[in-house]
Amino acid sequence: MTTRVYITVSGDDLIRTYEMESSGQLRHSKDVRAVGGPSALASSPDGRTLYCSLRASRELAAFRFEGDGGLRLLGKREVDADACYLAPDKTGRFLLSAYYGAGKAMVHRTETDGSIGAEACSVTTAARAHCIETDETNRYALVPHPLEANSIFLFQFDEQTGQLSPNPSAPLVTAAEGLGPRHFVFSLDQQFVYTSDEDASCVTAYHFGRPGGGQTEAGQAGCTLLPFQTVSSLPEGFSGANTCAQIHLHPNGRTLYVTNRGHESIAVLAVDTGSGAVEMKGWQSTEAVPRVFNVDPEGRYLVAAGQGTGNAAVYSIDPESGLLSHLKTYEVGKQPMWVLFRQQ
Repeated sequence: MTTRVYITVSGDDLIRTYEMESSGQLRHSKDVRAVGGPSALASSPDGRTLYCSLRASRELAAFRFEGDGGLRLLGKREVDADACYLAPDKTGRFLLSAYYGAGKAMVHRTETDGSIGAEACSVTTAARAHCIETDETNRYALVPHPLEANSIFLFQFDEQTGQLSPNPSAPLVTAAEGLGPRHFVFSLDQQFVYTSDEDASCVTAYHFGRPGGGQTEAGQAGCTLLPFQTVSSLPEGFSGANTCAQIHLHPNGRTLYVTNRGHESIAVLAVDTGSGAVEMKGWQSTEAVPRVFNVDPEGRYLVAAGQGTGNAAVYSIDPESGLLSHLKTYEVGKQPMWVLFRQQ
């Protein structure tokens, strides 16, 4: 099995492809031109299509993964704002997107060849919509917002039509003052949601509930999201300016990683898979302005890209503690904006 890493380099209009060796070393293999400021990436559920947000040109692009790791452009779809996050629904028939500047979420149909079809739905949320994902049942979608909105919008998602409708019992959950939820991940059992809180440099854990064990019936209240713990992502005594960026869960479900922009680190938190509680385990210094990173599907390595340096650093992951050890740093280009792994 081959593991590849795709990194968008917005300042150079490139999607760069690297092959990851078993040792964690990266070998640069291909560059694909993606004019328009390539940013967020997402892979289709069947693993055949790569979706990319072109933020400068306000387009969504679809590429076919080639056998040698290359990308073949299937087509582009113009949108009226710049998407900061993309996620296919669990069926692969729709592509969901969040719009930071426009304060909204959109859904587009996908064609049988993987290209992006017509708009199915557009809903206004609030300024700085930063992320969107559906749960494993494909019935609910969450959209977090930092700063003034300081909330997570909750939607019911119709996988037949692509429509987003406000969650009946609570269309949004307001975070504690000043937190600013930016990105989120579900626990492996879908009982918990964890947010990276951009403004307060924290991680917040929520209980995530669904009626009928995930089945949505007429008249039921919809999903629930209840916070129960907030933990700082910074060491005690740090007084500099800082904001959190992305958050990812290790494939074994027992470790969370979140990046600190300012402290220039990756925070490592242990997860109690029973209670959902988290505990800070340590920090790994990394590239300046670590906006994006990701964990390989086997959980052996983490790749973090520094928006301030144009470098990507590779770390090995201790299988017991989840702590990181630096292996090697690579120059990737101006303004790296996303890291995505793919195995084939």
